[in-house]
Amino acid sequence: MQIRLDWLETFVLVARLKSMKGAAEALSLSAGAISQRVRALEERAGYRLFRRQAGGVALTLEAERLLAEIGPAFDALTHAWAGIDGTAATARQRVTVSTMPSFANFVLVPRLGRFAKLFPQAEVTVETDLRVVDLHTEPVDIAIRHGLGDYPGLVATPLLSPALIVVGSPALIEKHGPLKRAGDCLALPLLHDHTRQDWRLWFEAHGVATPERLKGPAFSDGTLIVRAAVAGQGLGLVREFYAAEELAAGRLVRALDVSWPSRFGYYLVATAEALERPAVRAFRNWLVEEMAALEREAVRAA
Repeated sequence: MQIRLDWLETFVLVARLKSMKGAAEALSLSAGAISQRVRALEERAGYRLFRRQAGGVALTLEAERLLAEIGPAFDALTHAWAGIDGTAATARQRVTVSTMPSFANFVLVPRLGRFAKLFPQAEVTVETDLRVVDLHTEPVDIAIRHGLGDYPGLVATPLLSPALIVVGSPALIEKHGPLKRAGDCLALPLLHDHTRQDWRLWFEAHGVATPERLKGPAFSDGTLIVRAAVAGQGLGLVREFYAAEELAAGRLVRALDVSWPSRFGYYLVATAEALERPAVRAFRNWLVEEMAALEREAVRAA
């Protein structure tokens, strides 16, 4: 009996996204259909592939080995088919992406060259905007949003769920002394996101009571928080990849050796109609793969 390729494709997506729901959205299938495929593959293989955990699934050792064996083969198939179907289908097609400036600056733009090599005929336009665009009425194909993934009338594909870390300039930390507990951060100036919610949620997660209003300046974008932290204006609570360059250069340090995974994540959002276009689907699938690779790199670095 030959193994079904759709089972293997489903396995690869679940393994790379570490999410049954994410694979269902990427394949435009129900969560039940994904579970059935995984269960059928496990019965055929004779061993478990995934263990459920908070926020997704974890791979068994057998699944890690299987992914290492067949993952590259699926990548080769994807690239080969792109040469037959993708290049012609994406010719003269433009993909317009709306995203936050910080995500564009630190995550998306540095990787766009890889998409261009795979789909040289596609034209990608990146627009940075803090407002929520209307994908039904505006000339935008894809939006990258930070939230809980609940977007009625749209197809939301999970991309990344990075942790929040506390950073500060070396001079600021030296002046105030080392921080040992989450509550110690209240003694220093705090740099807030524009909603003023990230610090409050972070303190709550660590069981720290906070005053009714947390003082400190607020910024519309994570990039600005990083810059203010480098200037010694206060502690920043940021996604690690936003501060990676400054941390590596020593202009920032991790002020506290604790982190808290954000309750929110980044999602690629589009209408079902937009995803019928080959260029849009190609961009969506490529970015899912890129973000899965980014999270694997973060795990290895940790």
